[in-house]
Amino acid sequence: MEIQEKIGLRIKALRTERKLTQEAVAFLAEVDRTFMNHVENGKRNISIATLEKITNGLNISLSDFFTDSIFKITADK
Repeated sequence: MEIQEKIGLRIKALRTERKLTQEAVAFLAEVDRTFMNHVENGKRNISIATLEKITNGLNISLSDFFTDSIFKITADK
């Protein structure tokens, strides 16, 4: 799985866990809602600065964002 797909899945999981819409997160992160959709679906490769804006909107630090098991490196990479 590509990194942009993992990032998208993680964002979507956090967003749904917090019962937020893509539009709400986009507003909080100051990005376009359609952009959020593309990010969640792994279709956009985003910058660290944009990821930080999104994680701030989700009220989670970048370091906590990447502690999820989806980012765990496995031997069968």
